[in-house]
Amino acid sequence: QVQLVESGGGLVQAGGSLRLSCAASGISVSSFTMAWFRQAPGNQREMVARVDYFANAMYGDFVKGRFTISRDNATNTMSLQMNSLNPEDTGVYYCTSHTYWGQGTQVTVSS
Repeated sequence: QVQLVESGGGLVQAGGSLRLSCAASGISVSSFTMAWFRQAPGNQREMVARVDYFANAMYGDFVKGRFTISRDNATNTMSLQMNSLNPEDTGVYYCTSHTYWGQGTQVTVSS
């Protein structure tokens, strides 16, 4: 049984930072492409960042160098370090791999 559990969301002021984590079980983060998506109210879900089997990272255009995706094979977790947050980054952030999705973690950035 595959489970992806996100943590690390919260309320932060504009310009601040958050680090999201995704704990995986039943699936190896090193064996599959792992990704972060987000969804703001009224908006479609969009890709934030992804890291593939070869550890190549790709980011949404809006990231502009502010976020870093990483994975820790020893703990089987994936992380997203988010810096210079702005109110437009507010939304629910989801961890995903293949067809599996976590329950999401809320990120709220106040102006």
